[in-house]
Amino acid sequence: MTALLASVRSYDEACDAAEAGAELIDLKEPREGALGGVPVDEIARIVQALRARFPVKPISATIGDVPNEAHDEIAARVIGVGEAGVDYVKVGVTPGPSARACLAHLASLPAAVVPVLLCDAGIDAALSDYAAGLGFAGIVFDTATKNGRTLFDCVDMDTLARCLATIRARGAMTAVAGSLGWAQLAQIHALKPDIAGFRTALCTQGRSTRLDPGHVARWAEALHHAPQDAHAI
Repeated sequence: MTALLASVRSYDEACDAAEAGAELIDLKEPREGALGGVPVDEIARIVQALRARFPVKPISATIGDVPNEAHDEIAARVIGVGEAGVDYVKVGVTPGPSARACLAHLASLPAAVVPVLLCDAGIDAALSDYAAGLGFAGIVFDTATKNGRTLFDCVDMDTLARCLATIRARGAMTAVAGSLGWAQLAQIHALKPDIAGFRTALCTQGRSTRLDPGHVARWAEALHHAPQDAHAI
């Protein structure tokens, strides 16, 4: 079964998503970019209140869009978000010459970091394999540009499937995200990631508008019940 991660920007959205069936709650501010960060003090407030109502619901949060090379800033943000009480801290990593050094840096930090490999220009399979060997709790495949193109428009599906298999073999969680919608449901079922993450598909009209708990409930139901003829890629 693939679990539903709902990206939310407020306590009210977090509660709506949790009540509607989202297994993981992800705090981010979509108006600030692909991985826009919620202020740390607000993260702490939401986490404390959410834990009182949903004590076993995992919570993640992003640190904002930060360049790979900004190691000191990344470290400060990761530690700050981690100390706000989340279970996982999500950090975007852009493929390129500085990506491996960034991943090694993330693996050394005192927090449960989940790297988000940004795949707008395709998957760097060697980078994914390198990340899989660093001991992260999970790895996400996502896109940075929210222009209507989905993750599956940007990547080779066979390569993505192989990368997910390698990560699973290392004992880490696998996750896909990136403007995914109903047209991609069959591909999600075929890949069988541990987690599928959504924002736009859960909102009333675009990723910056209000999350709709009805959309969350429909997606949770769809992810939990794969069609009988879904096949592995």
